[in-house]
Amino acid sequence: MAAPVFAPVTPSPAVPAGTAAPRYAPALSALTVLFFSFGFITCLNDILIPYLKAIFQLSYAQANLINLCFFGAYFVMGIPAGKVVSRLGYKGGMLMGFVVAAAGCFLFYPAADSHSYPLFLGALFVLATGVVLLQVAGNPYVAVLGPPESAPARLTLTQAFNSLGTTVAPLLGAYLILSHLPDLDAARAAEAIDVRAVQVPYLCIGGVLIFISLLLAFLKLPVITHTPDPTDDGSRRAWNYRHLVLGMVGIFAYVGAEVAIGSHIVSYLGLPDVLNMAPKLAGDKVAFYWGGAMVGRFAGAYLLNKINPGRLLAFTSIGAIVLVAISACTTGEVAMWSLLAVGLMNSIMFATIFTLAVAGLGRHTEEASGLLNVAIVGGAVIPPLFGLMADASSLRLALALPVLCYAYIVWYGLRGHVRRAV
Repeated sequence: MAAPVFAPVTPSPAVPAGTAAPRYAPALSALTVLFFSFGFITCLNDILIPYLKAIFQLSYAQANLINLCFFGAYFVMGIPAGKVVSRLGYKGGMLMGFVVAAAGCFLFYPAADSHSYPLFLGALFVLATGVVLLQVAGNPYVAVLGPPESAPARLTLTQAFNSLGTTVAPLLGAYLILSHLPDLDAARAAEAIDVRAVQVPYLCIGGVLIFISLLLAFLKLPVITHTPDPTDDGSRRAWNYRHLVLGMVGIFAYVGAEVAIGSHIVSYLGLPDVLNMAPKLAGDKVAFYWGGAMVGRFAGAYLLNKINPGRLLAFTSIGAIVLVAISACTTGEVAMWSLLAVGLMNSIMFATIFTLAVAGLGRHTEEASGLLNVAIVGGAVIPPLFGLMADASSLRLALALPVLCYAYIVWYGLRGHVRRAV
């Protein structure tokens, strides 16, 4: 006999009878600042890589330890962060996240002073740990902060401000940091680089994070109490929920596919049978990929209030598959624009997968958020596999890997997210 099927219900705050519904606008406004902040911090890694590569005369593999260190923090600290948020609450978790991230920013000063690459990586890991705390606390808080049916729209809207941060960070970072790289040969460049170029910006970022944490401390946020799950007898843990575990695979696949495509756009556009584009010009085109995600998230915040989230997730995933296939089978501008348009399809995926995965988890929501953030390690696993496939065959054939990732997300949107009794 088939197991009974339950409609996914996002946990929502319990409001006592006879009391006015809480006002969520101030809290959501504060959360947009939070999402902008960790989007900005994350995307500065793209600026750090060439800067530290020049300082320490690193190989590309050594310089990419920055990405491994940053995304590795999600794998190492995701579950502990979930436990911290469960103990301190959403607001307490966010406050700790801001403080830890600020501490990581301040550690950049002695790291630059001592010209120590391991210290830079250590500071980056501390910074990333703070970002993990912010994500683990912020994502589920947005999901439960209001009516259940609009949870995907709310998280997509706040994710749009995250994309705004990822758009602004490279421009500002290039001006403040990369503009200080001297036009010298590698043998002399390290001695000529002004380490203050990285010290001052990160000190300022750390100061801003502390300031935001102080404002947040005095801001009265709604306290969330989860509605008890009648099917939970107290013996179950977050990973006992099938739709959550399958959602973790979805987050892993989404982040991996998004990063794999984004990291290789410059090389792809430089192929003779695509556009044979120079790296600088191709790099400018990457902004359309990430900008498309930002535009799509603002649009998605509206659409997710009108369309079933699972079906919209499946539709955008099918769109991504079609666009990648078109790019792989064509040349010239068609190949370029079809691949760049995948960013638009990516836009709603994270927020929708996340909210579907935590639906109905009640007291397990914080732990589930930690597990879902562990799955972000897909951004450190799938891109190297993509690179191995490209080395063994070609970039065009390697695009089959993100297609497989999007195919899984189609299934999750249609069937995998449905909550079933176990």
